[in-house]
Amino acid sequence: MPTDTTSDAHDGAYELMVERAFIAQHYLTVPDPEPPEGEVHSHRFTLEVEFVADELGEYGYLVDITEVEALLDDVEARYRDALLNDLPEFEGRNPSVERFAAVVCDRFCEALSDGNPDGVTVRIWEDDLAWASRRRAI
Repeated sequence: MPTDTTSDAHDGAYELMVERAFIAQHYLTVPDPEPPEGEVHSHRFTLEVEFVADELGEYGYLVDITEVEALLDDVEARYRDALLNDLPEFEGRNPSVERFAAVVCDRFCEALSDGNPDGVTVRIWEDDLAWASRRRAI
């Protein structure tokens, strides 16, 4: 499922990507989706988190991979086997894969203490064919 995620935004930049897969459930709420999208259903979501920087950090790393893995553990624990619609971050909001990518991207941007990356892209695959992403500068 992973694809070439080379970013055009930073020509000559360093990139590092990590991924994690987990199963979660959701149902779409607008605009009156037909089954199965309007009913609770599961996806095997594949989460890709890509970091980009023009320079490496002090120790020759783009980002502290141990910190990234710990953040991935937290994200997986939060969403694995959960019904996204029931979580506060989706309250009153359609839990689309696009919104899911934005929520996870914001979480990474707020939690990452390593100040080296210039940007992060979170891509979430909903199945073998469809993904959505959110890119932010850090």
